[in-house]
Amino acid sequence: MWRRNFMHLLNSIESRTCRHISAVSTGSGRYFLLNNKQKFHHQWLLSAKKHETKSKYINNLDIVDQNTFTYRTHTCGELRSNNVGEKVMLCGWVQFVRLSKFLLIRDSYGQTQCIVNNSDINISDIPLETIVMINGTVAARPKSMYNPEMETGEIEVIIDKIDILNEVDKLPFNLRNYQKPKEQLRLQYRYIDLRFPEMQSNLRQRSLLLHNMRKFLVEKHRFVEVETPTLFCRTPGGAREFIVPTHYSGLFYSLVQSPQQFKQMLMVGGIDRYFQIARCYRDETTRPDRQPEFTQLDIELSFTNLDYIINMIEQLLQETFLEDLPKSPFKRMTYKEALENYGSDKPNLTYEWKLNNISNLFKQDSADFNFGAFSLAYSRSLGKLTTKYKETINSLRKKYNVKIILNENISRDIGQDINNQLKGITGEENDNIIALGDKENVCLCLGDIRELLAPLLKSKNLLSWKDTIEPLWVVDFPLFVKGEDGLQTCHHPFTAPHPEDLHLLDSDPLKVRSLAYDIVLNGNEVGGGSVRIHNAELQKKILDILNIDSSYLLHFINALKSGCPPHGGIALGIDRLMAIACRAESIRDVIAFPKTHEGKDPLSGAPNEVNDEDKKYYHIRSIESK
Repeated sequence: MWRRNFMHLLNSIESRTCRHISAVSTGSGRYFLLNNKQKFHHQWLLSAKKHETKSKYINNLDIVDQNTFTYRTHTCGELRSNNVGEKVMLCGWVQFVRLSKFLLIRDSYGQTQCIVNNSDINISDIPLETIVMINGTVAARPKSMYNPEMETGEIEVIIDKIDILNEVDKLPFNLRNYQKPKEQLRLQYRYIDLRFPEMQSNLRQRSLLLHNMRKFLVEKHRFVEVETPTLFCRTPGGAREFIVPTHYSGLFYSLVQSPQQFKQMLMVGGIDRYFQIARCYRDETTRPDRQPEFTQLDIELSFTNLDYIINMIEQLLQETFLEDLPKSPFKRMTYKEALENYGSDKPNLTYEWKLNNISNLFKQDSADFNFGAFSLAYSRSLGKLTTKYKETINSLRKKYNVKIILNENISRDIGQDINNQLKGITGEENDNIIALGDKENVCLCLGDIRELLAPLLKSKNLLSWKDTIEPLWVVDFPLFVKGEDGLQTCHHPFTAPHPEDLHLLDSDPLKVRSLAYDIVLNGNEVGGGSVRIHNAELQKKILDILNIDSSYLLHFINALKSGCPPHGGIALGIDRLMAIACRAESIRDVIAFPKTHEGKDPLSGAPNEVNDEDKKYYHIRSIESK
């Protein structure tokens, strides 16, 4: 019943006003909405089914007005045949002019065709993308001239008056999907690039996701949104941070890489269910899935454990994510299982292709505790790899310092007997790539090769690939990993060790597991968290093992001593979540004003030089690097 009533409401909204649903349609109206409508229908269906409290919001969809507080009467995607005869005012960009008679006006919600029936009105000299205001009368198009590709395709507006609100100069590129410029130019003129329909849709979907996340946390589960400072002290043991000079000589702030310390101190202060849409900063090399500044949904709560937090996030994503997800519980595997089966701590489960542990075939080397031998089997129908793939595999071999044996060299390099045994394990119909060396590096190397060859196998129909979202929890990470100068934390120094491994902290710290957990979607880590250390003595011990001077964290240690409840939390990367939901190639496509690969801003040219007066005030000077 709820579904039938809802779809009736949805159809009535679309046919009468489209004021909510068309908010996500952009550019030329229906041609882009059709690609995304299913996502939004699914979102509201989920909302109606999961939340009785949302029914009031859904019932009010038909009265949402996107024209309040403006002088337009309708959006350019709103008019329908039932508006025929009405006097309207439209505002937007000139998309197209034809024969000095037809003008297509566009805004963020769609397009409307307007026509000139008055010889006193001249539209032939109006540059495209000029901002205009049109007063006119809605008329029905002849049925033979209906345009089913436009939401407003059954009507047109006869222009009574047109006012140019802002005439455009020559633009650096055309707003045509088939003429899209390169990304560097798009980023340099991002304010124009934002007019593309997919950018409009991505940002509006992002807004919807954040809105629904807030509703889930606040209205259903009574979390408290708390803003925490951006300027703080340096946090040792984490990512490199941006430093901010002050007018006090030699004294600096750091931009927070996350609200980690603050949210834990909020637990001490009795704010037991905290969240924040947090801006975070890390001075790291920019990759397609990383920016120097990024947004995360930050959550922390008291008197909880790993399973409770995982259950909470699964419910949150089920009710807010813009794509279909499998039913809870999501798949879960240990770090060891992920590494040995897929060669990654964030495996892509959209295709089932596992590594094979063949260490037992190399008994003479198995005395080495860290030795590992694994193979990656693939269909013999693929044939020999091209030089391009071999060169990439050789680069990976050097990166991980392991021995790689390609299929054509197995008998020569390790003998026919082992090759025969290998065929018995992986199948006569398969070829193999073998890696030998340090076990972890061997798995990681083959994991990268797996990611490299999977699209090739898919293109030849030799690997089955699911076009769905495959979520996965990875748990039981090591607490410590080897670093160049001793041990480093696998996550951050506030992560609690697994209680079953506490006895190993002094004797064998590399065997200590942590109470950390990551959530992975299709090979992308979209969130991570942990149960935290709430005991001051244990926290100091972990800092000592990591050779971190605890005096830098004295304020935090004192907070733990002040009656800190057991607590844990998680942070979800909003940019990565949105990139997956929108099927974007890069997180830059779901951020309004992103940085480039180099962490620079093409729009303003930042980072920029500062003048000598500012340098003097902040007690800084520039030193040329050699």
